[in-house]
Amino acid sequence: MSLLTVSNLSHGFGDRAIFEDVSFRLLAGEHIGLVGANGEGKSTFMNIITRKLEPDAGTVSWAKRVRVGYLDQHAALKQGSTIRDVLRTAFQYLYDMESEMNGLFAKMAEVDPDELEAILEETGQIQDDLEQQDFYILDAKVEEVANGLGLDEFGLDRDVNDLSGGQRTKVLLGKLLLEKPDILLLDEPTNYLDVEHIEWLRTYLQNYPSAFVLISHDIPFLNSVVNLIYHMENQEITRYPGDYDEFLRVHEMKKQQVEAAYKKQQKEIAGLKDFVARNKANAATSKMAQSRQKKLDKMDMIELDSEKPKPRFDFKMARTPSKYLFQTNQLVIGYDEPLSSPLDLEMERGQKIALSGANGIGKTTLLKSLLGEIPALSGSVERGEHLAIGYFEQEMKSDSDKTCLEEIWSEFPHFTQYEVRAALARVGLTTKHIESKVKVLSGGERAKVRLCKLVNQETNLLVLDEPTNHLDVDAKAELKRALTEFKGSVLLISHEPDFYEGVVNKMWNGETWTTKMF
Repeated sequence: MSLLTVSNLSHGFGDRAIFEDVSFRLLAGEHIGLVGANGEGKSTFMNIITRKLEPDAGTVSWAKRVRVGYLDQHAALKQGSTIRDVLRTAFQYLYDMESEMNGLFAKMAEVDPDELEAILEETGQIQDDLEQQDFYILDAKVEEVANGLGLDEFGLDRDVNDLSGGQRTKVLLGKLLLEKPDILLLDEPTNYLDVEHIEWLRTYLQNYPSAFVLISHDIPFLNSVVNLIYHMENQEITRYPGDYDEFLRVHEMKKQQVEAAYKKQQKEIAGLKDFVARNKANAATSKMAQSRQKKLDKMDMIELDSEKPKPRFDFKMARTPSKYLFQTNQLVIGYDEPLSSPLDLEMERGQKIALSGANGIGKTTLLKSLLGEIPALSGSVERGEHLAIGYFEQEMKSDSDKTCLEEIWSEFPHFTQYEVRAALARVGLTTKHIESKVKVLSGGERAKVRLCKLVNQETNLLVLDEPTNHLDVDAKAELKRALTEFKGSVLLISHEPDFYEGVVNKMWNGETWTTKMF
């Protein structure tokens, strides 16, 4: 049974085409991985099928009475709502049924006996439906899921506006789990999640009985939960049965076959053109030349896909700093309340450190305290001499009206326009991206703009807070290479052990000093 049918879909932004006449079907029970490089339109596709965006052409048809749950990487939560409020919205359709039933009860006093009998039958049916859906124990269900995800540790009556990115993602995941939709649509759900809850989500999706569509650049995670890949490339969507590794194998094989056919056809074309050129003026052979020219004119030309620019991140090394980069003395971090016990930490020149631990324990707060961006609650931080720090923040607003070109030029005004364009091209952005406003780019493309700033300044210490969020496979692999080869020091937060293993030479486990118990 087809749950979703997309037919002849075309869409673009300005003169930049994203899709051109593509079709897609989602069948019951399919576990789909939606993959492709940054900027190929994965999140745009999700927005189109969830009606948040109208396509330029084509149709999107959902099966009747299908319930869809959508985890959006950019989802906003309403200020003033508590965690409990958001979790309860999973059952909004049941609360609506209760309101309808109460409205019918209120109407009973005003109707004749025949109509009263019909209302009694209708309210009885609604009441049966509510009981079958466990409506009268919903609060217990909310508590159960909140406990399972650790949301109760934040306090269920806490305003969602006060939560970190990872905590908000957990709240939205909890809401989806409570909804138990017929179809799950997940846009990079592992971003901002700690290892423990990525494992929880992995198990949940492996056992999910209904269909889902998953966008993820976390390949081990993707491989463990999907049975079908849809690949987005060059304005097309192509279906591949199996997991991501199987897709890669078949995709590479098809690519080699097309390249071999292209070379063979080009050789044939060259031979035909040569014959026509040599014989079209010769009366004896002009008919043969015309015949070959007709063959050329009718030939279905094979075209190779244009190569996508591969990103390159080469960090420039500043002068050598002092031996100790940071030394803390009884440092207590936090905002209104302490997030840590007193810390005596030190980081030496040449160290590459990964900071691990669950979301909400204060990893980002520690980075900002070490950098001097937020004051310590008590204790002190002594920073070394000659530090040249490059800082990649986890969450940054992207509402600027600047183009990529203007964004980089404002940071490096001494660059020529050619140098700015070359710098953006090196990190994997095309001319259309470079001339687009930053705010209309995908998450991965925006991350590349920010990385462009880092690689064009001289640094001896890189402080990176979840740098791989939204980056595609090629960009992630290139960033790992660049960090491994960087002669300076690195302090990073990442929820992906596959990324930082082989890069770092030391771990700081935040759960050994946090005051938050999870």
